[in-house]
Parts: sequence; structure tokens; C-alpha cells
Amino acid sequence: QLVQSGGGSVQAGGSLRLSCTTSGRSFNTYFVAWFRQSSEKEREFVASIHWNFGVTLYGDAVKGRFTISGDKGKNTVYLHMDSLKVEDTAVYYCAADPTKSTRASTYDFWGQGTQVTVSS
Repeated sequence: QLVQSGGGSVQAGGSLRLSCTTSGRSFNTYFVAWFRQSSEKEREFVASIHWNFGVTLYGDAVKGRFTISGDKGKNTVYLHMDSLKVEDTAVYYCAADPTKSTRASTYDFWGQGTQVTVSS
């Protein structure tokens, strides 16, 4: 029900865009979030957006560099990542839940994950 696309490899300072397309049910009252996980680390909150109201929230590590947005016509939430750093390297996941939260354990629906690699 959450299908991700995008990601890949880029040099530090570059940009990438991730997409998360919803299907199978209505997510109109849901928060859609992005998390990331690198080896030996817990899943980290990146950003979230309320599907209907467009209210956004960002993790401290990405504020000012990443932008989350939604396209209702395409049932897709995007994560635009600019000024990428080596430490942004991780597997990125989108997730959805009716509850606003920065905790991964809150979210019931998850995308399949996509690798983002930033090289120096």
C-alpha cells in the first residue's frame, strides 16, 4: 500500500528525490512520514506531513535541507533532499499512520525501503 521509488547514489552536496505512492486505501486523515536507518542505528525520523492539511515536521538533522511535500492527484508524497551529506547515507522508508509521531513504532504502514548513498 506504500510503494517507494527514487533514491540512488550522489556526491556530497547533491540532491535526490524520493517518492512514496499510496494505494489500496484512503490515507486522507493520515500522517505520512519518512524515516531512515543506517547500519547499527535505530530507525530515525526524517520528516512527516499530514495528507489533508499539509502540516509538516522535520527532524533536526535535515531541517533546512530536506522538504516533504504531497501531490494528492498522484497519491504521492515526496522527499526532496538537497545539500546531501555523507551522513545522510541510509535506507529510507516511508510510513503512514493516523497518529502524529516521530517514533517508528507508532506507524502501521510501511514502504519497502530505498537506499540513498552519499559519497564524499
